[in-house]
Amino acid sequence: MLVLVGAAITLTTHGQTLPAKKDILASMTLANNYFMKTWPDPGKEIVTNKTRPSNIWTRAVYYEGLMALYGIDKKKAYYDYAVEWGEKHQWGLRSGINTRNADDQCCGQTYIDLYVLDQTRNGGPAERIHAIKASVDGMVKSDKVDDWNWIDALQMAMPVFAQLGVLYKDPAYFEKMYQIYTYSKTRHGGNGLYNPEDHLWWRDKDFVPPYKEPNGQDCYWSRGNGWVVAALVRVLDIMPKDAPHRDEYEKTYLEMMTALPPLQRSDGFWNVSLHDPTNFGGKELTGTALFVYGMAWGISHGLLDEKTYRPIIVKAWNAMSTEAVHPNGFLGYVQGTGKEPKDGQPVTYDSKPDFEDYGLGCFLLAGVELYKMKR
Repeated sequence: MLVLVGAAITLTTHGQTLPAKKDILASMTLANNYFMKTWPDPGKEIVTNKTRPSNIWTRAVYYEGLMALYGIDKKKAYYDYAVEWGEKHQWGLRSGINTRNADDQCCGQTYIDLYVLDQTRNGGPAERIHAIKASVDGMVKSDKVDDWNWIDALQMAMPVFAQLGVLYKDPAYFEKMYQIYTYSKTRHGGNGLYNPEDHLWWRDKDFVPPYKEPNGQDCYWSRGNGWVVAALVRVLDIMPKDAPHRDEYEKTYLEMMTALPPLQRSDGFWNVSLHDPTNFGGKELTGTALFVYGMAWGISHGLLDEKTYRPIIVKAWNAMSTEAVHPNGFLGYVQGTGKEPKDGQPVTYDSKPDFEDYGLGCFLLAGVELYKMKR
């Protein structure tokens, strides 16, 4: 197994320690309780500039985090909240079973998790996975492979393909996932959305060269790259060790892990623009949390050198938990929806993003991996 060591990574991250597990859990519980109190009805529509159903990707990412939290703290209220969300939407997808849109399919990650949790009960409640399986099966049977033309889509949909491949012991899901992923990596935008030199991803075709940031560097959006990190981690965590194309996902994950540490801010966060700190620079929680999630998982699974990466993630978690979490559990420094540094601004301690849910999901994913990391 290749373990990424960090001889070339030099950061001033000494002098900080990881909080006790109970303190990490307390920060997550506080933030999650705030959200559940704010949204007592998980089926309630989300109203911003327009009205949207609450099974869209933003809420689905929150439930990814909630299911991770439930994995270490099995409170019935968490399970019930997730099941009620699925039931209120009749375990459906926003645009129906014929959708190929990754944002619509993201809710399927939690639907499948809840199906598997109750699978021993009368063979499992099949209604929970009917729609998401039908949607993905339609993609598997088709020849189309250019669906994921923005990198956020990797996190929204890849884990669903991996889950179904494991659940049905069918490598066709793994193969189709790889084909669509590869098209995103090597074809979209001309020559692909991944830069093999910088080991980072352009968000979509609008940001491939010759597009530049104000300082002349390539535009690498923090949360967008965070979505890719999460996609790779979740797929690697789900797939069997001998699953096809696993080496490709691991290789890309490790390459990204070399690129991110030198870009960390001195305060522990990452900027919204990874290569241009002057373009709406400042603390930002979502990208930071997703990078912590990926690094903590890598340490726990023997892919990253703990001596190198532990100080990086400790510094980032301490920054988030002490500077972003309000006394009532509200999360500050969350960039609103969009696809580049200027979107969702300003990002401050008190600013409220257009959607509060996905930021919490990212925070919970990071906290749970830190909680599980060996002491």
